[in-house]
Amino acid sequence: MVEYISQFLVDSGLTPLILTRGYAGGDEVKMLERHLRGGPVKIGVGANRAATAALFLDKYGCVDSSSLRSFFDLHERAQVWTISEKIGCIILDDGMQHWSLSRDLEIVMLNGLNPWGNGHLMPHGPLREPLLALERADVAVVHHVDLITKQSLRDIENMIQGFKKSIPIFYSKMVPKYLFDVKNARSHVALEALRCASVLCVSAIGSADAFVKSIEMTGAHYVDRLDFSDHHLFEAEDVETMSRRAKGLEHKSNCKPIIVVTEKDYDRDPEILKCLDSYTVLVLCSELQITPILETDVDSFNYTLMKALAAKFYVSS
Repeated sequence: MVEYISQFLVDSGLTPLILTRGYAGGDEVKMLERHLRGGPVKIGVGANRAATAALFLDKYGCVDSSSLRSFFDLHERAQVWTISEKIGCIILDDGMQHWSLSRDLEIVMLNGLNPWGNGHLMPHGPLREPLLALERADVAVVHHVDLITKQSLRDIENMIQGFKKSIPIFYSKMVPKYLFDVKNARSHVALEALRCASVLCVSAIGSADAFVKSIEMTGAHYVDRLDFSDHHLFEAEDVETMSRRAKGLEHKSNCKPIIVVTEKDYDRDPEILKCLDSYTVLVLCSELQITPILETDVDSFNYTLMKALAAKFYVSS
């Protein structure tokens, strides 16, 4: 979602600054840098996000209030705004629980496959904030909506609206686009390469189920999985485990399997996966898309974001 909003702001004419902690080896940061390379988006990494923001604002400056007013007026009239190197908007990655910085818009994303976890906060569960924090949210987005049932979606919507009746709810999914070989990040392998193939899904992410289901939907003939804990840094013994699992899958399916990892797994350590030289190892590249459901779609989502930001700006100014 951070990448989606960043690109939307750039397309609208604002230069965003992403503030992130860069947790556990910075795999997400590396992925963002790779995807946004060559564009105006700035990425600030550090536990003290206020200090990081100050450094970037000192270096690049920020769009002043009168210019922002002009930007919102032009955007309302669907006119073009010339992008500046000056920072026009700051995006906090995983920032709802980061109280040291005030914010104008709170967006909460919920994993539709496991929206509430076990109900406990980290480290005893996956929640970063108690469910009551939904009352502070301005927008809710149910993610992986394509992988859940209509009844599950209704249950999630009812729970969200139980905390805040008026909150707008949108829906998103990850859409696989292509793959690349770990030995050549510039390669481009069509998803068709997985059709009727045996695939071993290897991941160390928070939502491995969604990753595996997306591979199954490519038409792979046989799909096995090897899950590690979120943000796990692969080591030599893990590579041996992957190799053994791939050999077992090869015996079961009577064909040499393809090993597929996520971009986060690749960016955590691009070199170690090259040690699996007996197998083809591919990286799945996906992008977030807003899914149209009922009266919500990508245009209404973008409009809601811009309208909320403009409203907060005019009130504060």
